[in-house]
Amino acid sequence: MDDSLKHSLKKAKRKQFLKIVITSIIVVLILLPILYITGNYFAAKSSSRLHEQLFLHNSIAEPNIQIDSQVTSNSSMFGGNIVTNRSKNINGSIVQWSTLTSSYDWLRTNIDYNELTPGFYWTDTEFYEYDKQTKNKVATFYHPAIHRYHDGVQNELGEVSQMKNHVAEVAISFDQPYTLKEIQEKIPDNLNIVWLYMSSQIVDESKGPVGVQVYGFDPSDSSKEAYNSFIDALKEYDANNQNETIEKFLHSNKNKRFDEVKILGVMLTGQTQNFKALEKQDFIRGASVGATAQIVPYIKPEK
Repeated sequence: MDDSLKHSLKKAKRKQFLKIVITSIIVVLILLPILYITGNYFAAKSSSRLHEQLFLHNSIAEPNIQIDSQVTSNSSMFGGNIVTNRSKNINGSIVQWSTLTSSYDWLRTNIDYNELTPGFYWTDTEFYEYDKQTKNKVATFYHPAIHRYHDGVQNELGEVSQMKNHVAEVAISFDQPYTLKEIQEKIPDNLNIVWLYMSSQIVDESKGPVGVQVYGFDPSDSSKEAYNSFIDALKEYDANNQNETIEKFLHSNKNKRFDEVKILGVMLTGQTQNFKALEKQDFIRGASVGATAQIVPYIKPEK
């Protein structure tokens, strides 16, 4: 092969290589914006879905817990986190509650159930649930159809009513279901009804805590409208009809007016001495104290 032919072949190879490089650069320049736009689209869609799931869960399954802020953090085209700052309103005093850090990517959303699930303090003589970050005690509801609990059904009204200069939240569990009108006739006016306990799974609690999810809602604005919103939220939360507890509740109350619907318990807040009027009341099966706060001169209790 003479030198001119070799030179021509090398020149042709260089041109071919240069064409491949230029073509590759053009393809990359075209694909990068497409990948960026596509990635951001799916990430934003997952982020929006996770925001909605967190608000939805709070509205039906977090007794007396309010969301103060919920923001996207560490976001990228591949995913990110959503940070949910939460608190409790204890008769006008705001108490810090655990912060959730949930995650999302293109395909999945992961709610921070680790922080939603309370911790357990358990010894031979003592048992209670607590919020993992703040270490505040979590109030426990007792289902009237569950006859045996591993630590018994507690009634802490006597202890909380002796606390001086404090406000508290107390989960009141009834001996049987009651309508809201019946409940309002039994609860003193100087206590706030901040959450209605409507349903939870009936399981064996005799051997240890199962961590059953309770469902209910805040009736403080308009109880009838709040109940209708609760029903809509339950249907949205269980869109696939997989949650047996929710489906059973929806089915059993399908054709009932709200004033006919039976309630299993209430979360009350108020000044501690005002709980004394509930001591030894027959309609109360159990009473579990949750978060408390000391009354300070510059924050006036609501009641």
